[in-house]
Amino acid sequence: MNILITGGAGYIGTELVTLLESDPAVDKVVIYDSMVRNNYNLFLSKSTLGTDKLKLVKADILDSRKLFKEVEVADVVIHLAAKVTTPFADHNPHEFDQVNNWGTAELTYLVEKSKVSKFIYVSSVSVYGAQQNSVSLSSQPNPRTFYGISKLHGEEHVNRLRNSDTEVLVLRLGNVYGYSISMRFDSVINKFMFDANFTNRIRIMGDGSQTRSFIHIDRLSLLLKKACLKNVAPGTYNLIENTFSVNEVVDELKLLYPSLEMVYVNQNMKMRSLKIEPDTINSDFKPVSENKLRTDLTDFKDNFSF
Repeated sequence: MNILITGGAGYIGTELVTLLESDPAVDKVVIYDSMVRNNYNLFLSKSTLGTDKLKLVKADILDSRKLFKEVEVADVVIHLAAKVTTPFADHNPHEFDQVNNWGTAELTYLVEKSKVSKFIYVSSVSVYGAQQNSVSLSSQPNPRTFYGISKLHGEEHVNRLRNSDTEVLVLRLGNVYGYSISMRFDSVINKFMFDANFTNRIRIMGDGSQTRSFIHIDRLSLLLKKACLKNVAPGTYNLIENTFSVNEVVDELKLLYPSLEMVYVNQNMKMRSLKIEPDTINSDFKPVSENKLRTDLTDFKDNFSF
C-alpha cells in the first residue's frame, strides 16, 4: 500500500508517519510538505527515516504538477496540510483561503483523475464555531474564524468525491495536545505546559470558564492509522475525547506545578466556548472516553529537558 500524507512533517504528521512506517502492510509513505513551518525534527529521528519506505517531497500544496506525480501512484491520501489556527487566526484571511480552501480543492481535482481508493481529510471542530449548547454531527456548522471557514470550504470540495469510487472520510478534530518530537506550542494545553514548566506563569483570557474539546495526539494518531489501513465506514466524524474548561485544565496543572501563577486577562470578557458530543455512529472508530488528562500532562512534563 502506498500512502501520501500532505503536511506529513507537521505535529500530527510526524506521529502518523512513525506509526505507518513500522507497519508491514505499508509499502511506501510519501511525506509531501512545504516545510514552511521548519518542521525538521521528523528527519532527525533515528527510529524512522532511514528506510526505503519513506520519501520526502518538499513542495507547496498548490504545485499541481508535483502533487499529481504523487497522487497518481498513491492508494491512500491523507490530507493534513493546512495553515493552522493561532491566537491570530483572524489575521491574514487570504492565507487561510489559499492553503486550506483552494489547496484542498486542487488536491481533490487531482484525486478525481487518479486511482486513489481512500481519501482522508483532516478537518476541525472549528467548523461549528462558538455555540452555547453542545454540538454533534447533526448540528449546523457555523464557523466564526477564517480558519474555521476555510476548513469548511475544504470539506465542501472533499464531499464532491463521495460520488466517485474513492472512499471519503472527513475527520473533524478537537484541540490536539500532547508531546511530539515535532511540537506545536500555539494550542492551549501545549502552551500552558511550556509556560508552566519554564516560567511558572500562565496567562488566561477571560475568566477561564470557556470550554474546548480535546484529543491527545497519540490516540489521535492511532485512529488516523486505523482510518488509513482498516475498513472504516465512509462519512464524517468528530474526533474528540473530552471537553474541559480552561479552569479545569489549570486545576490539573496546579497539581504538577504547585506554585504556578495564573494571570487572568480581560476577566469580564465572555470568551468563545465549544463542547462537542463524541460520535456514537461507529463503535470501532471512537477515541477513548475516560479522562486521562492528568496522566497525559504528567507524561508531557517528563519529556521536558529541565
